[in-house]
Amino acid sequence: MELSHDELTKRIIGSAIEVHKILGPGLLESAYQAAMEYELKEQGLKIQAHQPITIHYKGIELDKGYEADIIVNDKVIVELKSVAEVSNVFYKQLQTYLRLTDKRVGLLINFNVNKLIDGVKRIVNNYNLSIQ
Repeated sequence: MELSHDELTKRIIGSAIEVHKILGPGLLESAYQAAMEYELKEQGLKIQAHQPITIHYKGIELDKGYEADIIVNDKVIVELKSVAEVSNVFYKQLQTYLRLTDKRVGLLINFNVNKLIDGVKRIVNNYNLSIQ
């Protein structure tokens, strides 16, 4: 059974809450990345970590090293942060990744907060509204 975007985001956020509950705030992003990969795999979800993002410009591919932290079930892009304040550039980056990959939903998760739900932002790419 294929999971909807809503069900996937619920599971991803649940995994992030579990990671935050155990590790707490203040670690490097790489620690949260490894823990998230573990939690998502434990749920039987398909993940692609450090997935390259291809940029097309006037018929050529620009290989500039952009990558999504995690893509879950080839549907949801998860960008992880561990910063004091989430800058607007992080939102723009995720919106651009969604557009470039033709994905509908992304989650920006900042682990450097006291209560994880305060660090979660769901972003929707309106490129194709017919997707559930």
